[in-house]
Amino acid sequence: MAVNSFMVPLGTPAPNFDLTAINGGSVSLADLKGSPATLVVFLSNHCPYVRHIEQGIGALARDYGARLSIVAICSNDSVNYPDDDPTHLAEQAARARFTFPYLLDDTQEVAKAYKAACTPDFFLYDARLRLVYRGEFDGARPGNSEPVTGASLRAAINALLESGEVPAEQHPSLGCGIKWKPGNEPS
Repeated sequence: MAVNSFMVPLGTPAPNFDLTAINGGSVSLADLKGSPATLVVFLSNHCPYVRHIEQGIGALARDYGARLSIVAICSNDSVNYPDDDPTHLAEQAARARFTFPYLLDDTQEVAKAYKAACTPDFFLYDARLRLVYRGEFDGARPGNSEPVTGASLRAAINALLESGEVPAEQHPSLGCGIKWKPGNEPS
């Protein structure tokens, strides 16, 4: 069943995190400071909505390069969803040519702090790490004929980088609900 993102209020500060990367080491929010734009995206490997746009996410990262800090986080229960374990996430990162850290949120506390609801779920922050965009990548969905371009997210990134002003009218992301560990669902 498809789930929409929660549309967290604009201006919300980015919650702190310090998570293990799929290739070892750790990455924290502090590691991303200093960028004019920071994108935190909740992803998974098994979700058809993510798989449909994963190549586009990789292309977006390559297109913006150093102008945009990106980190992906998988918060899914990998015991009950083994396609979202570190080995399979590494395969996804290679397949989609991700150039950014892919992190594991084993406790699911980071997903709760960000109020992530689905995969994919995109959170774009300004240089002060205040939320300026939360919403869809573009209108492409599995089964529709919309091309995967990242148009919605790219428009927000471009507006942020050019003027600092991102339009308030934004459309929620749509995807697979976060796979919460039994008893760990947000209240």
